[in-house]
Amino acid sequence: MTGAAPRKPSYVVFRQTGPDRWELVGEAERRPGQTARKARAQAIADATGGQAKPDEVYAAVLSSEWRIALDY
Repeated sequence: MTGAAPRKPSYVVFRQTGPDRWELVGEAERRPGQTARKARAQAIADATGGQAKPDEVYAAVLSSEWRIALDY
């Protein structure tokens, strides 16, 4: 009997800590039925536990593409 592979999170969330520095905050799954913009905002809220500070910069990157984003 083979088990199903665990689902990977849809988004990886980062917080900017300097001009060219980002810190991993967490991961979140995309909720069905949301637009991409709302899904990213929800991912940031989920990863920060709803404690995202308005004066900080966050990025929600698709988990399948986050390594590409780090190269820029």
